[in-house]
Amino acid sequence: MKVLYFDCFSGASGDMVVGALIDAGVPIEEIRRSLGSLSIDQDAVSVERVTRAGISATKFCVRGEEIPGDTHEHVRDHAHDHDGHSHDHDRDHGDAPGHPDGHRTLGDIYELIEGSLLSASGKERAKSLFARLGDVEGAIHGTSSDNVHLHEVGALDSIVDIVSAVCALEALGADRIVSSPLNVGSGSIRSAHGLYPVPAPATLKLLQGVPIYSGPQRAEMVTPTGALLITGYATEYGPMPPMRVSTIGYGAGARDFHDTPNVLRVLIGESDATAPSHSVVVIEAEIDDMNPQIFGVVMDQLLAEGALDVFYTPIQMKKNRPGTLLSIIALPATRDRLTATIFRETTTIGVRYREMTRECLDRETKTVTTAFGPVRFKVARRNGQILNASPEFDDCVRLAGQHGRPVKDVHAAAMKAWLDTQRS
Repeated sequence: MKVLYFDCFSGASGDMVVGALIDAGVPIEEIRRSLGSLSIDQDAVSVERVTRAGISATKFCVRGEEIPGDTHEHVRDHAHDHDGHSHDHDRDHGDAPGHPDGHRTLGDIYELIEGSLLSASGKERAKSLFARLGDVEGAIHGTSSDNVHLHEVGALDSIVDIVSAVCALEALGADRIVSSPLNVGSGSIRSAHGLYPVPAPATLKLLQGVPIYSGPQRAEMVTPTGALLITGYATEYGPMPPMRVSTIGYGAGARDFHDTPNVLRVLIGESDATAPSHSVVVIEAEIDDMNPQIFGVVMDQLLAEGALDVFYTPIQMKKNRPGTLLSIIALPATRDRLTATIFRETTTIGVRYREMTRECLDRETKTVTTAFGPVRFKVARRNGQILNASPEFDDCVRLAGQHGRPVKDVHAAAMKAWLDTQRS
């Protein structure tokens, strides 16, 4: 399994993410190609080698829009990402959809994304990232996402950051993306709406449920773009997972702090089959007074919000009443979010949890061809050896319905097709 780890000891911004991924091997030419007709010239995107507290890193540079009233060297600090991580703005793109000051609606941004040369899935991923940002901004400003004018992240250079990051992550094709806790910095920043404490409201909302901490730097270390990308792709948070590192990339921010390298580090490699364990949290709640029809809804909501597994166990409770034990297995970073859902959606008045270590087989999906049609197989390995293989039951049910045959016939045909592939 290919693993990508974001080490955010100096926070994260959009251009730091892209710089680190380019430093890890994604060609800048691939980034330029993906931008397509995104209202930007090919030479407007470039990279340079810089040093941050003794660490050589790649700085991703975009010539974007000037924000009226800001001087050249302070544009990003005071109107965009605020942390000095990112690039300068040298040129206005008045032909780009949206307002000349870089404030765009979601519709404007979707139009720009459609002009890129991302894959169809990449375009949808980029749009979903901005849709999430629109929801966050709308909630903060008390309006609908359709009416939100995105300020900092609506500028062309930030749109380029996000499109470039989507392209780079798609090119790397990691199976598992993990992030460290994020250093958000400290102090205050001046944005388009005034003076705010670090992290800014949109950044903090995007980081909700994610482990963060305040570092010693008096600066905004995580920008809205950085928060959007890290939380949009990372599915786990914590220490570096067991892995054999093959590639390391460093993406530079603009400032050079004297006490710590202002870089985002990316580690890419293969999961270590000799140490496949990782931490999970088991959350439990006892329920004896809830309408049983609600249990199915609760399970669906918990799984949709990131639970790895949800199950119910019949138990005997106080006063000799039959009850149900709700058990959830989840990643530690999702505990607060899932606990809030339990309290909101069930009648329980308390939960308990414990952290455990689990070991999983490496998993992948294969497809076999049968007389009924293609069937996906879930294949599990340990140290490269296949230990389990089973057909996707939903595929069997669907094909059985299409052909008017029992599900067991399709299942048997799928197993035979799989065994034939292993013998050949």
